[in-house]
Amino acid sequence: MRDAPRTRRTDELSVDGARLPPDVTRLLEQGELRIEGRLIDASNATLYCQVRLGGENAHAVYKPIAGERPLWDFPDGTLAARELAAYLVSEALGWSIVPPTVSRAGPLGDGMLQLWIDVDETVDVTRLVRGRDPQLRRMALFDAVVNNADRKGGHLLPTSAGHIFGIDHGVCFHREDKLRTVLWQWRGRSLSAEDTDALTRLREHLDAALGERLSDVLSGHEVAATGARVERLLTTRRFPLPSGEWPSIPWPPF
Repeated sequence: MRDAPRTRRTDELSVDGARLPPDVTRLLEQGELRIEGRLIDASNATLYCQVRLGGENAHAVYKPIAGERPLWDFPDGTLAARELAAYLVSEALGWSIVPPTVSRAGPLGDGMLQLWIDVDETVDVTRLVRGRDPQLRRMALFDAVVNNADRKGGHLLPTSAGHIFGIDHGVCFHREDKLRTVLWQWRGRSLSAEDTDALTRLREHLDAALGERLSDVLSGHEVAATGARVERLLTTRRFPLPSGEWPSIPWPPF
């Protein structure tokens, strides 16, 4: 088996910013998977695949549950489900931060499958992380909602169309405050009207279908904690500050 490309992400569907083919989820859920390589830098088993359904095909990332390394602070075998939960929250916010993601069986058992995004390699990610791109502002707020314990610079995927995706959300949704991120530029700053509108919509979704879907992949305590974080953000109307009880920046940061 050959190693997958280590930096350039490609797919054979047109990904123009956040606008994606309407049938991409069906392709990911029902398409035939063929493993073409592995991502050797990933801490868990992460496989580069081609997925085909009829005349459509794309590349995707497949993370089987069987390849997850145990963590001391997260239940075993739950990382793939947390990746799906992050996608569901991203879609409910309407910001398309997380690439299309599904839960499904693959050649190595049940796991997560996510559309493979083509990265614009001309973008200096180090400079991007230090800037104040409005898309990263949204991502910082998203991370506060999902309690992302590992937002590294390498988890940002800037595309040639200008959209920035975020990946690797397996260590999100913990009940305890574990927010670790390289995106602290907006710490303590007031939320905008757009921010509060999005959070209000998300709260409504959590009280309805989204809450039910999250309950299928997260524990009841984790779903409740997600709702509590949304309420806290709407009450304070500010981005969170580092807690002081948990390292605020992941290591390594990229």
